[in-house]
Amino acid sequence: MSEPATTRALASQAPSTLWRPRGAWEGAGKTGRYGAAKGPAGIRLMLRDGFGLATLIAADGKEADLRAILTERFGLSLPEAGAAHIEGERGLVWSAPGQWLAVAPSPRDLRDLPEALRGVAAVTDQSDSRALVRISGPQARAMLAKGVAVDLHPRAFGPGQVAVTSIAHIGVQLWQRDAEPTYEIAVARSFAGSFWHWLEHAAAEFGYEVENA
Repeated sequence: MSEPATTRALASQAPSTLWRPRGAWEGAGKTGRYGAAKGPAGIRLMLRDGFGLATLIAADGKEADLRAILTERFGLSLPEAGAAHIEGERGLVWSAPGQWLAVAPSPRDLRDLPEALRGVAAVTDQSDSRALVRISGPQARAMLAKGVAVDLHPRAFGPGQVAVTSIAHIGVQLWQRDAEPTYEIAVARSFAGSFWHWLEHAAAEFGYEVENA
């Protein structure tokens, strides 16, 4: 039997899905200049989207094998404790003993890791579970000092160094990319709104520009 005309009509009008992808920062910062209006902005905030992140946890006694595979097959260098090895938008960031965060321009760039590291390391995609922001500008260090629980002075913390810490009582993973200074901060996606609220208040006195990437 054929479908009743009414059923066919209703089906043709129904949306294919009620869900749509949302960026971690949607509803937070919007592109533009904010805070103190005089002079050049002291802070630049790049709200990142579409990146790839994955947690690597080495199996017991397999760290040397993990290091070899990452180097030979992916050209990645496994960082020592408290360090990040990043070239461009790709690399590895230390997270904890035996644990690292793989960073890539998109999730597709990490899709070969699980099979390549089978039996050597557990690989867990984190691309949709973290919010990522890049902070730079001449006042970036001064702004972060308002909330970060580690010493960011150049004598104590410089390019290629990592801190797993908290900012305004929110757990973060922070690494310094260069001496400008430029920092990258990863925060749990569920805390992105709260973290943004802190960021905009902390940056206001310096004047800040928001960019979407």
